[in-house]
Amino acid sequence: MFTGIVQTKSTVFSHQVQQGVLRLTLSVGLNFISKLEIGASIAINGCCLTVVKFYEGEDNLAYVCFDVIDETLKLTNLGNLAKGDDVNFERSMIFGTELGGHIISGHIHCCAVVEQIINDQNNCKIKLNLPSEWQKYVLYKGFVAINGASLTVGETDDTGFWLHLIPETLAITNLGNAQVEDRLNIEVDQQTYTIINTVENYLAKQAR
Repeated sequence: MFTGIVQTKSTVFSHQVQQGVLRLTLSVGLNFISKLEIGASIAINGCCLTVVKFYEGEDNLAYVCFDVIDETLKLTNLGNLAKGDDVNFERSMIFGTELGGHIISGHIHCCAVVEQIINDQNNCKIKLNLPSEWQKYVLYKGFVAINGASLTVGETDDTGFWLHLIPETLAITNLGNAQVEDRLNIEVDQQTYTIINTVENYLAKQAR
C-alpha cells in the first residue's frame, strides 16, 4: 500500500522489452534504498512493482531493477518510457507512516491523456481526458492518483477533469514535465469505486 505522497523522482537508466517483459532499471538517490530488500514493492508512476535487483553505483546513486509484465504495459504508461525519463518513486508504507495523501493500492485502472496545460505565475492547470467508463469514479473535490501522486480533482465535464497543481507538486513529481497528448497513469479512489459499484449492483438486482 502507498500514500500517494511521491518521495522523489527517479530516472530511467535502461528500458528494454524482451518477450513481452520490460526490464526496467532506475537510478535514484542512494538514501532511497535504505533497508530495501529484494521482493519489496515500490510505486513507479503509481504502479506497484516488485524489486528484483538493486545495487549501489557512483555519485551517491543507486540502481533499482524491475520486471514489468505485458498486462501492466497495456494498462500503464510504463511501456512508453525512454532512457533519461523521470518517473515518480514511492516506497511502500510502513507502520507509523504519516498519511498525508490517501490510501493507494498501486493498481492502475487506466491512462488519461493530457488535453490542455495552462501555466501561470502561481500554479499549473492540466486538463485530462479520461476513458468514458471511468468518469463516474472521478468526482469534483474527490481523490485521484495521477502517476502515483495523490491529488484533488478539480472541475469535471463529460470528457474528463482538471488538475490544479502547486509549485511543490510540480517540483517533486514528474507532472511538471507533462506535455499535451502524454498518457498519465490513473488510480481512482478505492472507496469511491467500491461505493459506486455496490450501489449499481444493488439497483441492478432490484430492477430484475
